[in-house]
Amino acid sequence: MRVLISLSVLLIAQFLAFALQAHESRPLLVELTERAPNTFSVTWKIPPSALSVTSPVVVLPAGCKASADPAGTRLVKRQLHKCQSDLSGEKIRIEFPGYNPSISTMFRMARLSGQKHTAIKSPNDPVWTVPDRESTASVARQYLTLGVEHILKGYDHLLFVACLMFIAGTWRRILVTITGFTVAHSITLALAALDLVRVPVPPVEAAIALSIVFLATEIARDRRDTLTWRFPIAVSSSFGLLHGFGFASVLGEIGLPQTEVPAALLFFNLGVEIGQIAFVAVLIAAFAALKAAGLVSGSKDQSTQKKMPAHLSTPAAYVIGTLAAYWLCERVAGFVA
Repeated sequence: MRVLISLSVLLIAQFLAFALQAHESRPLLVELTERAPNTFSVTWKIPPSALSVTSPVVVLPAGCKASADPAGTRLVKRQLHKCQSDLSGEKIRIEFPGYNPSISTMFRMARLSGQKHTAIKSPNDPVWTVPDRESTASVARQYLTLGVEHILKGYDHLLFVACLMFIAGTWRRILVTITGFTVAHSITLALAALDLVRVPVPPVEAAIALSIVFLATEIARDRRDTLTWRFPIAVSSSFGLLHGFGFASVLGEIGLPQTEVPAALLFFNLGVEIGQIAFVAVLIAAFAALKAAGLVSGSKDQSTQKKMPAHLSTPAAYVIGTLAAYWLCERVAGFVA
């Protein structure tokens, strides 16, 4: 009986030891809260396993001075630091007076503006570089670049714009038609990015491909009495609402900043427009070069204004329509299968 009791006690002791070891996977949690400009309350929560070695210490940059020694309990420490400047780009490190018993560190920072940062550092890399503070200028640069990159890589949107140019015909009608497209997709981009309207992305992508097929078919048929040919701005605006949801899906993947949402939306949209204008300018220059070389002539529209070349429209419509039809089948199969 005594042997059985001794064995049971031994098993329980081993289980408790294993349980304590399991807690070592918990990270050291360091929270920095900005209480006033450049004044941070620092709290660090220590896993029990770390106390078997020594209590870790949070070290801020040299420009930060602690108002007092750390307060709190054995497992939770608090300290107030006043810094000479913002912590953006500065390094915060963890020091173990003894050694680090394989404990990771999770950093959290909350700024006065509401901006938040989170990072997890491994035991071998206990130093965290504080990200830059969000500003209108930094957000503007970042999202303007993202907008340009997105539209130049969004071949479906670019082909849709090319089709609009063929249908519009004259430069003045092109300007009006593209403006309608821009205004429309700006509206739905903002609504979707702000989560005011939710539309599933796969069907939207398929519908965008279908819109290109529709325009390519209109160009190939060349019936100038249809609504599409007579009022291209109505078509560009209608489909622009659809394309705006496609642009918003990209912002959904990238994410919006926490404190500069209006600036992010504005400059992402401006980036899209800059890329779109650049694409239109390249097409116009190419058409002008072909016309100057005598390879193409004016369109069938007898307006006295400058016109888009006509001989390119039919072959371009078949190429664009075939590619868009392939995208349509591929995208439909992606969410139906």
